[in-house]
Amino acid sequence: MAAITSRLVKCNPSLSYLARRCLSTISHAPAPLREDRNIQWVFLGCPGVGKGTYASRLCNLLGVPHIATGDLVRHELNSNGPLSSELSEIVNQGKLVSDEIIISLLSKRLAAGDAKGESGFILDGFPRTIKQAEILEGVTDIDLVVNLKLPEEVLLEKCLGRRICNQCGGNFNVASINIKGENGRPGMSMAPLLPPAHCMSKLITRSDDTEAVIKERLRIYNEMSQPVEEFYRSRGKLMEFDLPGGIPESWPKLLQALNLDDYEEKQSAAA
Repeated sequence: MAAITSRLVKCNPSLSYLARRCLSTISHAPAPLREDRNIQWVFLGCPGVGKGTYASRLCNLLGVPHIATGDLVRHELNSNGPLSSELSEIVNQGKLVSDEIIISLLSKRLAAGDAKGESGFILDGFPRTIKQAEILEGVTDIDLVVNLKLPEEVLLEKCLGRRICNQCGGNFNVASINIKGENGRPGMSMAPLLPPAHCMSKLITRSDDTEAVIKERLRIYNEMSQPVEEFYRSRGKLMEFDLPGGIPESWPKLLQALNLDDYEEKQSAAA
């Protein structure tokens, strides 16, 4: 293991902490759940599919940290740090942030979590490239990769409907989606995720949530995601999950697919 760590750190110095942290928590127990909650899962899916929503809900249920690389990028953008201007240009053009920057930000986040005694994780938005997937595989054994899917027309509407409260930082969505079924494809309805009344007047739209930028982001993601999906499919770790609708329809079905429906009931009873 030390030899693997040494090679990875030599290739990418920013990975030094990531390598040490992940190597210390390697487990070969099967997914989807271990009693020690030291799970190591990845959530894949196009921008706007709901990775953050479902990953954060699962993290709350299982008691593990939710690590979203998109949040790490946005935090760095707002920090006025050395990377903020470079990241601003990349994000506003709908381009992918480089592997080096993402790995550096992820390494910093894991270091902070380690200091707080965190164990396990659900990664949201990483890996996005084959290079990132290979780096991650070299330092830890991911248990399960969940690939969330929605039709592209729904993704576009969802992204255009995203809003953030500029006071509390809460994420909401004002889109009301109602797609009719046709040609054997089922219809789909999603109610808006509206904020509480005190946040309504404080909603803002992300600067990169324009139709042109979203379409470019989806194009780039689809182009790069197929090799990553195949990477995990070939290892028997990929679980495809077509979201049937909004949270009320999709959440119980996702728990069932992950064999966690009984787990949620036990947690509710214990509370």
